[in-house]
Amino acid sequence: MANNMILERLEGVKTHFIEVGELLTKPDILSDMERYVKLNKEYKDLQPIIESYEKYKLALSNITSTKELLGTEKDEEMREMAKIELEDLNSRIPEMEEEIKMLLIPVDPEDEKNAVMEIRAGTGGDEASIFAGDLFRMYSKYFEQKGWKTEINRCSEGTAGGYKEIVLSVSGEGVYGILKYESGVHRVQRVPQTETQGRIHTSAASVVVLPEADEFDVVIKSEDVRKDTYCSSGPGGQSVNTTYSAIRLTHVPTGIVVTCQDEKSQIKNYEKALAELRTRLYNLEYQKYLDEVSHRRKTMVSTGDRSAKIRTYNYPQGRMTDHRINLTIYNLPSILDGNIQEIIDKLQMAENTERLKESNF
Repeated sequence: MANNMILERLEGVKTHFIEVGELLTKPDILSDMERYVKLNKEYKDLQPIIESYEKYKLALSNITSTKELLGTEKDEEMREMAKIELEDLNSRIPEMEEEIKMLLIPVDPEDEKNAVMEIRAGTGGDEASIFAGDLFRMYSKYFEQKGWKTEINRCSEGTAGGYKEIVLSVSGEGVYGILKYESGVHRVQRVPQTETQGRIHTSAASVVVLPEADEFDVVIKSEDVRKDTYCSSGPGGQSVNTTYSAIRLTHVPTGIVVTCQDEKSQIKNYEKALAELRTRLYNLEYQKYLDEVSHRRKTMVSTGDRSAKIRTYNYPQGRMTDHRINLTIYNLPSILDGNIQEIIDKLQMAENTERLKESNF
């Protein structure tokens, strides 16, 4: 990558950075909280790029001055020191350029959002429900490590354990940008507890991760939503089957139905159901973007078909294989205990490589 190409791109970024900084001091921006928050976030996001730019520009300047010194200096000791410094500077330039290229990759604005995660048992009967429960436990452990907050919107337990379906909201810093890699079909290969002859069975569960829509992302007209109340079912204490606290919302234009019965309060269930409905409507449009992106990229990392098989958990061999990037790790117990950051890091790296190919570098 030519130095002048990087510098030209970075000069434009710095100009914009200065403009955003000046806007943040204007009274009309300070009085518009929504715009102020967006600009302040943009300013903070640009800071690492500007810091890298200053270091890169300084390194290039030092290379120029060191070359000039070598052209005029007669003292051999000074020349030798200059040569060593020049060699060190030249060796650091490629690494600095790679770092800058990664920083300049456009960030998906959805990445900073909270997320709604759905885990559903697929093929495999009771074993699939048990596996869905295992996935829920794996993610719950991971969320604890990250310090994220979770709320269960609804769940349906399996007859032999686990879940037929569980839907939860996850909130924290950059949640969707991290969890989006988990969308797809997860397959398990193991001997079920109900198997008497020791045969390995294959079951599956699907995971869908959606960026949680903010209130200003989607406007829902009250006349477009039908609200139904009913008695909760399942665990919940005395209020179960005695009070109409459970909520069902039907969005008439799209036919989307959302239910919530996790809270004892009808008002809280309504608020959670409305938030999920907003997210599902928002994702009707967002999915079009994902489909368009998937046509441009060879890998299916975080994009496209949510019904694609993405990962296999093989118990007899103690391995996990992520099929999108041909990654195999022989430490399945640790992974199922929530230690999935290494997998996500490698998926992010693969996606950044794909996105880098789309850029104009």
